[in-house]
Amino acid sequence: MSQRKIAVVLFNLGGPDGPAAVRPFLFNLFRDKRIITAPGPIRLAIAALISTTRAKPAMANYALMGGGSPILPETQAQADALKARLEDTENTAWRVFIGMRYWKPFAADAAAQVREWGADDVVLLPLYPQFSTTTTASAEDAWSKAYTGPTRLVCCYPANTQLVRAHAESIERAWVAAGSPDNPRVLFSAHGLPQRIVDAGDPYQWQVERSVAAVSALLPASWEKTICYQSRVGPLKWLGPSTEEAIAQAGEDKRGVIVSPIAFVSEHIETLVELDIEYAEKAHELGLPYYIRAPALGASDLFIDGLATLARKALLRDCSAHSESGGRLCPERFGACPMRQAAEQNERSAA
Repeated sequence: MSQRKIAVVLFNLGGPDGPAAVRPFLFNLFRDKRIITAPGPIRLAIAALISTTRAKPAMANYALMGGGSPILPETQAQADALKARLEDTENTAWRVFIGMRYWKPFAADAAAQVREWGADDVVLLPLYPQFSTTTTASAEDAWSKAYTGPTRLVCCYPANTQLVRAHAESIERAWVAAGSPDNPRVLFSAHGLPQRIVDAGDPYQWQVERSVAAVSALLPASWEKTICYQSRVGPLKWLGPSTEEAIAQAGEDKRGVIVSPIAFVSEHIETLVELDIEYAEKAHELGLPYYIRAPALGASDLFIDGLATLARKALLRDCSAHSESGGRLCPERFGACPMRQAAEQNERSAA
């Protein structure tokens, strides 16, 4: 009997691999209908404008990281570690592929590799633990256009046991490495979203809160914990408080902070520039007693073990989309939940 071939596709945001890629990366990002919801021609015009005006300052930020984003090498390290966990058996062979949303290798590149390998089934495993229409749903859009074979989406895993433990250990290791300073306040910093996206039924904020609650339960009870959101741009109202506001509040309270990138599992521009340089400088200017940044999870053993568990469990379920528990996590008010949408589609088909 031949082996069943299972392809695991790790999806991530992607990032420019050099200065020449910055502008097209930004154009790809802002032409995404999940990011800019305007009609097609208007969206393309907006993407062209933003990518032109933001290219130069973005290049300056990427120059601080050597000219390009480290997100692909980071994701490759995660893919290699995951493949090592997913051992082949007599009946099953595993391969791990990478599909980036806004720069190479794209979903179409990963799909071509999966077809060439002859996969019997695909587990789509986005490196976004918390579901959002702007991230996971966008990745699924790109994959469904590029690949028509059987695919099982792990839609979210905000409180996955290994993920939570990995975050808690990262925070405590960073604290110890800094000399175990007194009275820390943990700032759980997640990428922000415009408030209107959440109001439209996106469960991202609820899932971030679920992650923070689970990680907080493993940290000392005496530590203060705060959720904040970074990377806010434009005139719209965004989720708050912003990370800058949380740092300013810590300055007023004369509290040192440990910043945990709770919604990021890879180091990239938001962590290495925004958190490590821009916000660190702000903390210094405001006179915080200390500013500590816990690393992203990367290819840590616990996190990779969690991904392997999610991939294996995906094969045991018949549904095309499922959460860390198999069932729906999000309350009914979140209409953008992919499991709700899949259930509604099944009901319509049955009718």
